[in-house]
Amino acid sequence: MCRKTLLALSLLAVATLLFGQKNLLPPNEFLPHHLGKQFTEHSQLVAYYQHVAANSDRMKLVEFGRTNEERPQILAIISSPENMARLEEIRLNNLRNAGLAEGTPANTNPVAIVWLGFSVHGNEAAGSEASMDVVYELANSANRETGEWLKNTVVLIEPSANPDGYSRYTSWYQQVSPGLPDPNPAAREHDEPWPGGRVNHYLFDLNRDWAWATQVESQNRIKIYNQWLPHVAADLHEQGYTSPYYFAPAAQPYHLFLTDWQSKFQIQIGKNHAKYFDKNGWLYFTREFFDLFYPSYGDTYPCFNGAIGMTYEQGGHSSAGRAIELPNGDTLTLADRIAHHKTTALSTVEISSLHAAGLVSNFSDYFNKSQHNPPGEYKSFIIRASNPAPKLEAFTTLLDRHLIHYGKAGKASPGITAYDYSTGKTSKITVNEGDLVISAFQPKGLFAQVLLEPEPLLTDSLTYDITAWSLIYAFGLDAYASNERIEPAADFEIKNPATPRPNGTPYAWLGTWDSFQSARFLAECLKNGIAPRYANEPFDLEGKHWPAGTLIITQADNRKKPDFDKQVLDAAAKTGFELTAAKTGFVDTGYDFGSENVSLIEAPKILVLSGEKTLDNEFGQVWFYFDKDLGYPATIIDAGQLSRTKLDDYDVLVLPEGHYGFGDGDLDKLGTWVSAGGRLISIGYANNSLADKKGFGLTRFAKDSDKEEAKKAEENEALNQRTARYMDRVRTSLSGNMPGAVTGVKMDTSHPLAFGLKSPYFSLKTNGLRFDLVKGAWNVGYLDDDYIVHGFIGSNLKKELKKSVVFAVEDKGRGKVIYLIDNPLFRSFWEEGKLLFSNAVFLVN
Repeated sequence: MCRKTLLALSLLAVATLLFGQKNLLPPNEFLPHHLGKQFTEHSQLVAYYQHVAANSDRMKLVEFGRTNEERPQILAIISSPENMARLEEIRLNNLRNAGLAEGTPANTNPVAIVWLGFSVHGNEAAGSEASMDVVYELANSANRETGEWLKNTVVLIEPSANPDGYSRYTSWYQQVSPGLPDPNPAAREHDEPWPGGRVNHYLFDLNRDWAWATQVESQNRIKIYNQWLPHVAADLHEQGYTSPYYFAPAAQPYHLFLTDWQSKFQIQIGKNHAKYFDKNGWLYFTREFFDLFYPSYGDTYPCFNGAIGMTYEQGGHSSAGRAIELPNGDTLTLADRIAHHKTTALSTVEISSLHAAGLVSNFSDYFNKSQHNPPGEYKSFIIRASNPAPKLEAFTTLLDRHLIHYGKAGKASPGITAYDYSTGKTSKITVNEGDLVISAFQPKGLFAQVLLEPEPLLTDSLTYDITAWSLIYAFGLDAYASNERIEPAADFEIKNPATPRPNGTPYAWLGTWDSFQSARFLAECLKNGIAPRYANEPFDLEGKHWPAGTLIITQADNRKKPDFDKQVLDAAAKTGFELTAAKTGFVDTGYDFGSENVSLIEAPKILVLSGEKTLDNEFGQVWFYFDKDLGYPATIIDAGQLSRTKLDDYDVLVLPEGHYGFGDGDLDKLGTWVSAGGRLISIGYANNSLADKKGFGLTRFAKDSDKEEAKKAEENEALNQRTARYMDRVRTSLSGNMPGAVTGVKMDTSHPLAFGLKSPYFSLKTNGLRFDLVKGAWNVGYLDDDYIVHGFIGSNLKKELKKSVVFAVEDKGRGKVIYLIDNPLFRSFWEEGKLLFSNAVFLVN
C-alpha cells in the first residue's frame, strides 16, 4: 500500500474518531469535583449524561418519567454507531423473540441487551457516582475495547433508580461534610438522619416494588423495561461498610421456575468479575444472603422475564461517607467503592458480549417454553366475573403493566378440576361464560404463574423476604387455579359503571361497600361536605339485596346542599363508583334508613405519627395510603410531639409500625382521649407499645399458665440452640422465624371492621407478633387452630399463633382502640388490606 493511501486512511480514522467523540469529557473534567472527592448532585448527574449523549455517537438519552418530586428518570442507551442506527430494529426483534411483538424474528447477528441499574436505594450513592465512569468508558469512541463489546451489545443504564432518595442523601451529606472527610465512624457525616435516602419520596423501598408497581418510579421503569426486555440485568447496591463486595452467583433458594441456564450463567459472570477482583487483590464473596425467590426485586423481576438477573453489593452505604475506617485498620474511600462498581458493571457488559449468541438463544427458549410448556402446576387461572368490578379493574391494570394477557371464557365449561383459593381444596367446578381467564400458555405465562400461584415451593426456608404473595389473595378475588389448559375466547372488558339519572329526585343514593374504590368514593364525599351513612346490617329494598356496610346517602342528611345530587354523582364519576337511586327509605327487610342501625359517617380529622420512632417504610405506607391511594387529608407530626399535641382536635390517631416506648404520661393521655371518643389505630409493631399496659386490653398472655408454658418453650428452644452445632447456628433459630407468609384469618364479618371482606380473610403476615384474644373486646379476626398457611412460618411460631388475635376492636369509654397486629398496608400492594384499613378509619366509629 502506498504512503498516500496510508496517510488518507489515517486521516479518515482520525476524522471519524473526532466526529464520533466530538468534545466528550470524562467526569473529572466535566464535574466541579473529581469523582470520589464529593457526592454529585442529581442535577449534575443528569447534566453529565446529557453531555455524553450530545458528544458521542454511541449513545442516546431518554427521559422515561418523572418522580414525585419532579426529578427526571433517565435511561442511557449505548451501542456501536452501526447498532444505534438500527436501534428500533434491534428492540423489536428482541420482542419478537419473546413473542411480544408482531412479526417473525429476523435472522441477524445476535445482539445482547444489558440493563445496569444504579442506586435504587438512594443513599447507596456510590452506584450513581460509578455510573458516570461506566458510561464514559462505553461512550468514548477512543476506547477500542468497549467498542468491540458494543458491536453485538446494547447497554441500558439507569444512573439513578431513585432520584428523590439520592438527592435527599447527597444534599444532606454536602451540608454536613467537612472540607476533608473524617473517617472516624462516630463523625456526624456517617450518621444519616431519619428517614434517610434509601427510600423514595413516600419512603417506599423501590427494590421491593418491581412486581407490584405501586410507586410512580416503578410504573415508569416497568414500562420502559418491558419495551426492551434485556437479557442481562445487574442491580448495583451497597451494604454495610465492613462487608466485602458481593456479586453473582446468588444464594439459595432459587425459585424453581428459574432455568438451568439462568443459574449456570450467573457462575460465568461471577468468575469474570472474580478475575478482575483477584488481579486487584479486592475482597469479595458470592452465594450468600441474596437469594432469587421473592419476585419483586431488581434481580428477580428480570429473572422471571427471561433475563440473567443479579444483585451486586459494595460495602459502603450511607454510613461510609467519603472515607471510613475499617476494622482491619484500612480506610474505605468513595473512590474505592466507585472503582469496584465500575469494574463489575463493565465486566457484565464484557461477558455479555462474549456470550451474546447464547444469551439471545436462551432468552428465546425461555419465552418459547412459557408459551408452549409453562413449568408450573397450574396452567390456567379463573377469576369469577362476579367479583366486584373495581377489584377486577385494579387487578387487570396490574396485569396490563406486565404485559400479561387475559380474556373472558366462552360458553360454560363444567367439570373442570380446580384449586379453590378460598378453601385450599381441589374439586370440580364450572367455568362460567364471561369469567376472566389467564392462560399460562403465553409469553408472560411463567411470570403470571409466579404472581398467581397460591404457594411457591420453597426449597430453603432461610430466605431474604416474604415467601407467599399471590395476587389472588392480595386483591381478595373469588378465583381458582386449574392444571387444565383453558384459553380465553375473547377480550375481557370491564364496563365503567354508569349511574342512571332517575326521573325526579331520589330519596337516597346507595352504593355497595365491597372494594377499596368504595372508600375512595366515601372520601370524596366527605371532602365535599356530603353526609353519608352506612348500614350496620344487610337489608332488602325494591327487590335487591344490600350487604352490611352499604353506603346510604340521603336527601334528608344533605338538605342544605342545593346541588347535592350533582355532587354525589360527580364523586361517583371521579372514583368510578356505581350508585343506585332509591325511591324510598322504607326497606323490605332490615332497618329503615332513619334507624339508629344506619350510622352517620362524620368526616374524621386524622393524625398520623412519624419520625425516628416509626419504621420508615411502614410510616410511608400510611402516608401514601392517605395522600395518594385514598386522597384524604391527614395531619402528620413527629412522634416526639405527641406529649404537647392537643389530641382533642382529632378524631383518629394512627400509630404506624414502630417502637414508641410510651411513658405513663403518654399512655394516660392516649387513654383519656380514647375514652372521650377518639379512635386509636395501632399497626404491627406499634402494638408492643400498648400491650400489657394499664388501660389497654392487649396482652401477650391472658393467663399465667399460658405465660409459664411459653417460658418453658423458650427455655427449651434456648437449650436446643446451645447444644446445636456451630455450623447450624443460623438455622437453629428458624423455628421462631417469620419472613412473611399468607394466613387465613377467621373473621367476624358482622363487625364494621370486616365489612366488605370475607372469612377467611387472607392476611399477609410479616411479623412474629403473638397476642392472646383480647378480653372484653371484639376479636374481629383471629387465627383458629386449623388456620390456613401459605409460605413459611417457623414450626414453633406456627403453633404459638393458634388462637391468637390478628384484628381487634376494644371499646373504651366513647372511643375505640383498633389493634391491627398484621399490617394491612404492607408495601401497598395488598389491595384487600386497604379496604380493611378504610373500615378502621371510617366505619368503626
